[in-house]
Amino acid sequence: MQELSVLIVDDEAPARVRLRELLGDLADEQPTRVVGEAGDGLAALDLLERAPADVALVDIRMPKMDGVELAQHLARLPRPPALIFTTAYDVYAVRAFELHAVDYLLKPVRAARLAAALARAKALRPPPAEALQALRPEGRSHLSCHERGRLLLVPIDEVLYLRADLKYVTARTREREYLLDESLTQLEQEFAQRFIRLHRSVLAAKEAIIGFARDGAEDADAHWLALLRDVPEQLPVSRRQWPVVKSYARQLST
Repeated sequence: MQELSVLIVDDEAPARVRLRELLGDLADEQPTRVVGEAGDGLAALDLLERAPADVALVDIRMPKMDGVELAQHLARLPRPPALIFTTAYDVYAVRAFELHAVDYLLKPVRAARLAAALARAKALRPPPAEALQALRPEGRSHLSCHERGRLLLVPIDEVLYLRADLKYVTARTREREYLLDESLTQLEQEFAQRFIRLHRSVLAAKEAIIGFARDGAEDADAHWLALLRDVPEQLPVSRRQWPVVKSYARQLST
C-alpha cells in the first residue's frame, strides 16, 4: 500500500502526540510518514514550503491562523494536501462535510475513524475557497500570492489598496506590491467592512484614506482622487462611486 505523507496541525502538543501515535498504530493498515508538526496555520504553510504532504490533519481553532483560513490557503497551492479537520467542537461537523472536507474527526480522535478518513483522503479534493469563506464570514487575516515558486502571505491589515489589472489584482502595502490571483469582486465581498470601492478597478482600505483632491481629468471616468497614508499614489474615484464615497469623505472631514 502506498505510504501517505502527513502534516499534523494543532496548537495543543498532547493532541499532536496522540495523532502521531495513532498513525503509528495504523501503520500496517495504512502506512504514513509524518513530514512535520505545526501549532498554527502560519507555521503549517511554512512547513509545506519545505515538505509537501499528501494529507493535512488540521485543528480548527488555533491562534495566529485558524484551521479554516489555513484550508483557504491550502486550496490555492499547486498541489494541495487532502484536508481532514480535527476539533473538539462538533458544531463544525455538518459544515465541514458540506464544504467537502475529506473528513471531520471529533476529539479525542479514535483509530477507526482516522483509518477511514485516511482511506478516503486520496480520492477527495480540497474544499473550494468560496465554500470555506462561508464558514469564516469575517474574512481571512492574510492574503496569499505565489512569487518565484514560493507562497507569500500578506497581512490584510497592512493592505492599503487593491487594484485590478488584466487577470491579476495588485495588493499594495506600505513596503511593496503583491500580485494576487483573485478577483476584485470576490475580495470586495469578503472584506466589505474593511475596503470601499473607489473605481471599477480599485478598492481602498477605509483606514488608509486621509483625504480627497480634485482630479486633473486624466481619467474621463473620475473627477476626484483619494489620498492615502504612507504611499504617494492617488487613486481615482469614479463618478458612479462618488456618491457612496462622498459620505465617507464627510466622515473624514468631521
